[in-house]
Amino acid sequence: MTGVPDAVLVLGEALIDLVPVAGEPDVRCAQPGGAPANVAVGLARLGRQAVFAGALGGDGFARTIERRLTDAGVDLSLCARSALPTALAVADPGETGTGYHFHVQDTATFQLPDHSADIAHFGAVYVGGLAGVVDPAAQTVASTAGAAARRSLLVVDPNVREDRTVAPGRGPALLRELCDLAHVVKASDEDLARLWPDTAPDDSCRRLAGEGRLVVLTRGAQGAAAYPPDGPPVSVPAVPVEVVNTIGAGDAFMAGVLAWLGTVGGWERALSPERAEAMLEYASRVAASVVTQTGTEPSAPAHL
Repeated sequence: MTGVPDAVLVLGEALIDLVPVAGEPDVRCAQPGGAPANVAVGLARLGRQAVFAGALGGDGFARTIERRLTDAGVDLSLCARSALPTALAVADPGETGTGYHFHVQDTATFQLPDHSADIAHFGAVYVGGLAGVVDPAAQTVASTAGAAARRSLLVVDPNVREDRTVAPGRGPALLRELCDLAHVVKASDEDLARLWPDTAPDDSCRRLAGEGRLVVLTRGAQGAAAYPPDGPPVSVPAVPVEVVNTIGAGDAFMAGVLAWLGTVGGWERALSPERAEAMLEYASRVAASVVTQTGTEPSAPAHL
């Protein structure tokens, strides 16, 4: 594996979201998803080299996912293959966001390859989504994250999902461990409230940043904030748009953060207030390009 120093290794799941069809409550449309796959596609759409280290199954859903990734320009050379079926996420949109119920057992999606030995070849390593808590993928994610914490820039998006089928009782602990290893943590206020329920999200961000991390907090319509390890927090408002769909918005924001850090930030965590604001504004524009449409494919803002 040769790698590229400014490339991002994206480790995690690519699955199928079953999304309700407008006006037809009993019909669901199958569309490719999975937070890590969305991030990989987002990075490639933004002109960054993304190497997806997931696992694809042997069914028609897997072929759809593969076309989406390759059409975007994602490198699949480290992606595993399996004859098992693809995992499914049944989306349940509501007034406060989209909930999910998962069908994950005995699927190819979580048979992740271990590429810990390749970590040093990448500028950053992203882990997030269900793979951090669903076995056997969780073991691979933990191993890879440990290697990335020592030899690269580890970026973690806990992306907490509350569903009885997903690591009941131990999921939050596994995600807290990943956050503790990370150099960069991107999380929503809901994620932090679920991981540290006795602590306000702002206080959790300040603690994580005080331990040397760059922390990025998304707050939906209330905008986003960055907590650099050696500076004051910086906030930006949400980009004013007409929201059509929120699925994938957080992943698009994450892709924007990674694209900015790799292109402008030099993978630096200790950002000045001005640079932190520029990063947030760029990522917010990327996320806005998703919420105004029905799909999850971000478009690049005019200026990085």
